[in-house]
Amino acid sequence: MVNLLPFALAIILLAIMRLDKLLLLVTFFTPISLPLHELVSGLSFDMNLPTEPLLFGVLLLFIFQLAANRGFDKKILKHPISLALYFYLFWMLITTLTSTMPVVSFKFWLSKLWFLAAFYFLGIHLFKDRKNIYRFVGLYCGAFILVIFYAWSRHISYGLTDEQAAHFVMNPFYKDHTSYGAMLAFFIPFLLGLTFSSEYKIRNRILSGITLVLFSAALVFSYTRAAWLSLAVAFIVWLIIKLKIRFRPLFVTGITFVVLIILFQTQVLMFLERNNDQSSSNLATHITSMANVSTDASNLERINRWSSAIRMFEEKPVFGWGPGTYMFQYAPFQISNQRTIISTNAGDAGNAHSEYLGPLAESGLLGTLSFVLIAILILYVGIHTYTRAREKEVRLIVLSAIIGIVTYLVHGFLNNFLDTDKAAIPFWGFTAIIVLFDFYTRDKKLEEVR
Repeated sequence: MVNLLPFALAIILLAIMRLDKLLLLVTFFTPISLPLHELVSGLSFDMNLPTEPLLFGVLLLFIFQLAANRGFDKKILKHPISLALYFYLFWMLITTLTSTMPVVSFKFWLSKLWFLAAFYFLGIHLFKDRKNIYRFVGLYCGAFILVIFYAWSRHISYGLTDEQAAHFVMNPFYKDHTSYGAMLAFFIPFLLGLTFSSEYKIRNRILSGITLVLFSAALVFSYTRAAWLSLAVAFIVWLIIKLKIRFRPLFVTGITFVVLIILFQTQVLMFLERNNDQSSSNLATHITSMANVSTDASNLERINRWSSAIRMFEEKPVFGWGPGTYMFQYAPFQISNQRTIISTNAGDAGNAHSEYLGPLAESGLLGTLSFVLIAILILYVGIHTYTRAREKEVRLIVLSAIIGIVTYLVHGFLNNFLDTDKAAIPFWGFTAIIVLFDFYTRDKKLEEVR
């Protein structure tokens, strides 16, 4: 422990003197952070090292800034997305107080605070220097490349076509292939924009292009169907934005589609049950297996988790079971005919597999609605910011951030990772970028973005 003292003092000094550098350092550490249980076994608690201790320190500095009224921009605190975040955090705190496991819920709530403080509120200030946007993306992607090579070095020993090995070769840096694939998909739109835009120097475009190839190959060999689907939907959203298709007809079409699925859900389910394609190394079969709800264990287990979340909500519809408690409480809500070969009663095999149903079980209806409100506002503000922007570089950055976030919001129907540093830091960082340029395009008299 004594040997760590100089490092700790250096971090404290960096936080006081150059907080922006500390945030970028945390960004680099994020893909390669390790859960504490990988280093020390038998503990009753867990955290990601070194990111979460650093973020806790950043949170304390942020609180000090607010308490001391040291010039934190009031416009940021009053932005519509910020207001939605206050409601999100407030309701989570209420349901923490009513939680069935208060200690678990408080730690979960606290982690949300430090992610938002560091990479949303302070992130907006960080990105006022436009170079820090590229540093943020570059540092995360640079460290991620190390994880990709690590995963490939393990995957090759099994054979890159071994779909089962793809589920765990990125461990312990990423828990499994779903979180790994989600973040690969998240950054691909930004890398595409950097690679094919004439706004950037050829050297930077080549570097971005190499990274794009690595990320694309890693995504293929991750065998993460949800990530592939999220990129396909994100491409459709990109087309809609570029073609300037009006929102109202799209909204009506979407609502009509959902209503038709609900009205004919029996027929839809019967059609899907005809699909017996299993997850495999054959990419075509692997894609079609996404619709297999009759024999594919992964798909059936998701349905099991979603059904359990809904039953939990029905029992506690207002306050839920408490933030972060789903994995510890869902076991009794499983029913025998929905259990699969990968079902478990232990609280160690993932969560609700949905960014929308998880809060429904843990924080009731308002828990889900608060997150949905944030998602809608991010997209609404982002698209309007893109429309207003006149600088090509700003339009590229904002559109890349929007499409990256869309990949995660789509992925959020099938998995949820915003309680981890791997997903929360880029997600709230891209949100901060959108809010920054919302201010910039509305009023260029705001602190100039360099």
